[in-house]
Amino acid sequence: MRGTLALLGLASCSSPSAATDAAIDAAPPALGPVLYPEGQTQSPLTPDLVEHLRAVHATTTGAAGVFAKIGDSHTAATGYVTCFGGSSVMLDGRDLAATVEDFRAAFGRTSVAAVVGWSAFQVLAGSPSPLEQEVAAIHPAFATVMFGTNDIGYARIDRYAQNLADITDTLLAQGIIPILSTIPPRDDNAAADLEVPRYNAIARGVAQTRGVPLVDLHRELLPLAAHGLGGDHLHLETYSGGACQLTAAGLAHGNNTRNLIVLEALDRLRRTVVDSEPAPDADAPRLTGAGRADDPFVIGVLPFADRRDTARFGTDAITSYPACGTQAEVGNEVYYRLDVETAGMFHVYVADAAADIDLHVLRDAPTAAGCLARGDTEVSVQLAPGTYFVVADTFNGKAGDYTLVVMRD
Repeated sequence: MRGTLALLGLASCSSPSAATDAAIDAAPPALGPVLYPEGQTQSPLTPDLVEHLRAVHATTTGAAGVFAKIGDSHTAATGYVTCFGGSSVMLDGRDLAATVEDFRAAFGRTSVAAVVGWSAFQVLAGSPSPLEQEVAAIHPAFATVMFGTNDIGYARIDRYAQNLADITDTLLAQGIIPILSTIPPRDDNAAADLEVPRYNAIARGVAQTRGVPLVDLHRELLPLAAHGLGGDHLHLETYSGGACQLTAAGLAHGNNTRNLIVLEALDRLRRTVVDSEPAPDADAPRLTGAGRADDPFVIGVLPFADRRDTARFGTDAITSYPACGTQAEVGNEVYYRLDVETAGMFHVYVADAAADIDLHVLRDAPTAAGCLARGDTEVSVQLAPGTYFVVADTFNGKAGDYTLVVMRD
């Protein structure tokens, strides 16, 4: 939309000329990456995202009506989508019957990549890993992925972020489109529940920076009695009439609610990617800025996420931050601007795989002198109202790919 408006402005303010005509006829400037704001159950699906997902799907060797289940006990549970393969399905007037039919044979499979008690690293462990085994066994074109409930117990959110990114990237490399999900509340443990929004921000960030769908299960569960959880205050519970009863009575329960939003996500992919229907969203919030000190990327919505590669992007203007230590930040850095209107605790996370990208929070100006806080994988800092800069800087020349996530409590 920004590119279109710029061209319209040029046409209305200039006299007709060959140069003006050429500018109007030219393709509009590339739009910034789509952001995934909170407040909606299904992440945006714009024309450029659909084009991206179609390109992924074009490389798949899997069957369009097959998806893999990847996750922990929430996904291994018999209440998760299995019933869509049977006859006890009530869609309550929703136009989802074609999707149920297309994926019917896949719903009932017991996945070797969905196991009770698992965290994200376990589906990647071994050779072949459970993820590789499941893909080889069923040849899916799509996958549903939800981890985090058990990962919280390890207290290593950076490892969770990298593992979730690795799962997503592994699937995409094989032409498989994953649908990621936020996790339910942890009503069994108050301390763990405080971590849930942070892990959900990571899931949102990984999905957004890979351009794959995200379903916000956490959002849908919050209004339900007991958050749609069973007697253990941890696992989703099911309506007595069945988990695929998508009626008002059924959707008062956790598994039914999850089944609906996952089915809707599969339906959106079937329609747009497989059947070439138009994208459901004309546009969405987008990243602005250029990532330089004089034109930083703008952290306009929280949670915020971005993915870059400092081997190919950024500038090497700052090599150390004396106010925050003596580390040699030799290599490209990327700048982000954060305008804080109300005081609060902010968290910045980075998943950097083989690279080594350090985080810095600067006050007032994008200069080393204003460094407030630094971290190897995360920074948590209380910020008063004002302007701040988050800088992702390459440590000691170890440049490469990273995913950045910023959120506030």
